[in-house]
Amino acid sequence: MQYIIDGHNLIPHVRGLSLRDLDDEQALIEVLTPFLRATSSRALVFFDRAAPGQEGKRNFGLVQAVFVPASQSADAAIENHINKLGASARNQTLVSSDRRVQAAGRARYMTILSSAELAQKIQSQAESQGSQTATEQQLTPEEVARWEELFTQYGSQPPDGLNP
Repeated sequence: MQYIIDGHNLIPHVRGLSLRDLDDEQALIEVLTPFLRATSSRALVFFDRAAPGQEGKRNFGLVQAVFVPASQSADAAIENHINKLGASARNQTLVSSDRRVQAAGRARYMTILSSAELAQKIQSQAESQGSQTATEQQLTPEEVARWEELFTQYGSQPPDGLNP
């Protein structure tokens, strides 16, 4: 799945992020990356108010960020991008709580998610991933005893068939 995201619209909805943070854009990219990896997705994220000389597209793995110049709004840049996509826009998901941006997406039959909805999906996925990691790392007392037995039995020599 491909997401088109209004970045500064999403940041206030993501737990732990704030528009007041100096590196709020980078922090959002770091939050999005594991979510996108887990959902086999990619994202194109638009950020407005780029500092002079910082405008343009940059790749961050599964996230491509568009830093929109201060002379233009991210909303307008997203609308332009959607219009350029034409009919293929319907295969992508637009993430914004801005009604005008949502209207542009609906006109191209895009799936629309509010920023709060995507933030909830990101949070749920992160919590799910965290519980899976904790479960995978725990060994039962029997497993611990078996490993201790193997290490004691073989010392520094691996058993036959395990030599590189």
